[in-house]
Amino acid sequence: MARKKVRKAGGRAQAQRQQVHRQQMQRQQMQRQQMQRQQMSGEQLERQQIERERAKRQQEGQRREQLLMQQRREMQQRQEMLRQQQMYGAPVQEEGKRKKKARRFYDYDLLVVIIFLTVFGLIMIYSSSAYNAQVSRQPSNYYMVRQGQIAVAGFILMLIISKIDYHFLAKFTVPAVVVSYICEILVTFTPLGIAVNGKKRWLGTRSLRFQPAELVKIVVILLLAVLITRLGKQINEWRVWGMIAVLIGPLALLVTMNNLSSGIIICGIAFVMMFIACKRKWPFIATVALGITVIVFAPPVAIALEKAGILHSYQLSRILVWKNPEAYPKSGGYQVLQGLYAIGSGGLLGKGLGQSIQKLSFLPEPQNDMIFAVICEELGLFGAVAVIFMFLFMLYRFLVIAGNAPDLFGAMLVTGVLALPISYRDPGRLEHCRCYECDS
Repeated sequence: MARKKVRKAGGRAQAQRQQVHRQQMQRQQMQRQQMQRQQMSGEQLERQQIERERAKRQQEGQRREQLLMQQRREMQQRQEMLRQQQMYGAPVQEEGKRKKKARRFYDYDLLVVIIFLTVFGLIMIYSSSAYNAQVSRQPSNYYMVRQGQIAVAGFILMLIISKIDYHFLAKFTVPAVVVSYICEILVTFTPLGIAVNGKKRWLGTRSLRFQPAELVKIVVILLLAVLITRLGKQINEWRVWGMIAVLIGPLALLVTMNNLSSGIIICGIAFVMMFIACKRKWPFIATVALGITVIVFAPPVAIALEKAGILHSYQLSRILVWKNPEAYPKSGGYQVLQGLYAIGSGGLLGKGLGQSIQKLSFLPEPQNDMIFAVICEELGLFGAVAVIFMFLFMLYRFLVIAGNAPDLFGAMLVTGVLALPISYRDPGRLEHCRCYECDS
C-alpha cells in the first residue's frame, strides 16, 4: 500500500512537472509570437514611413519641376518680348498686366556741358564774326543771332525727342535710307543742287536750305544700330559685312563726290560702330595700320590717285598743303598759316576776349572752321585746353550712357552719336576764303 501511495505521489508530481513545463513552453511560445508580431509591426511601420517619405519627395519633385517649367516659360516669354521689342521698336506689354509709364530722366552732367558749350560757342561766334558781319553790311551780331536761332530750335527738338521712346525710330529706318538716296541724287545730278564755292552740297532755296550729307550721317547711325541689333552674332560674318557695304557704300560715295570730309566722317561712323559691335577685331586694326601708312606716304599716294582720276586737283592740293603749308603761303597754305599765327600769338592766357587781330580779315572765315584759332588767340592755351576738356567730358558721358543703355539698340545709337563730335566739321558757308579752291 505504501508503495502504491509513493507511486501515485510520484506520478502526480511528474504530471505537475509536465504541466508546469507545458505551461512554460506555452508562455515562451506566446512570448516568441508576441515578439515576432512586434517585430513585424515595427517593420511595417518603417515601410509605411519610408513609403510616405518617398511619396512626399515625389510630390516635392513634381512641384519643383512644375516651378522650373513655369520659370522656363516665363523666361521664354520675356525673351520673345525682348526680341519683338528689338525687332519692331515698340515695347510689348505682358498679358494680364497693367501698362506702366516708363520712368524718364536726364543726364544732367551731359545737359550742363551741352548748354555751356552752346553758350560759349555763341559768345565766340560773336567775338570772331562781328567785324566780318559789319564789313558785309550786316549787324555785328548777325552770325550769333542766326546760330542762336538754330540752337534754340535744336534744344526744342532735343526736348521733344527725349520724350519719345527711341525704339520708335527704328520703324523709320528704311524710309530714311530711301530719302537720303533721293536727296543725294537730287543734289548731285539735278539743277536742284545749290553750288557754293564751286561745289554742289546744298538742297533747297537760297534762304532755306540744308546739306543732305548731315542727314546721311544720322541715317547711317540709325541703319547700323538696327542692323547690328537684329543680326546679333551674325554681324561677325563676312557676308553681312558685304551686305552693309552694299547698303552704305553707294550713299557714302555720293556724299564723297561733293564733300570729301563728310564722306570720311560717314565712313568713320560706320568704322567705330562696327568695331564696337564685332568680335573680330583684326580687320579694323589692319585698316588703321593701312590708314597710318597712307597718311605717312600721303603725297605720292594722292598724286597717284589724282592721275587715276579718283581725286580732284583741289583735293590733291589740300593734301600737299597739309603736309607742307609753308610751301604754299599765298595759295593753299594761306588759311593754315594764318591759323597757326593766331594760335601762336595767343600765348598762355591769350590777348583777351574780343582782342583777336587775325580775325580782322587776315583769318578767312573765323566764325566757321577757324574759330578754334580765334579761341586760342583770345583765351590762350588755358582757354583752348579748357574747351578740349569740356568736349572730352561730353564724350565720357556718352560712354557712360552707352554702357548703361537698357539694350543693344540704345547702346549702338549712343555709340554712333559719340562718333559724330569726334569728326564733326562746321558745314558753314565760306564767302571770303582766300585759300586755293577751298571746299570747306
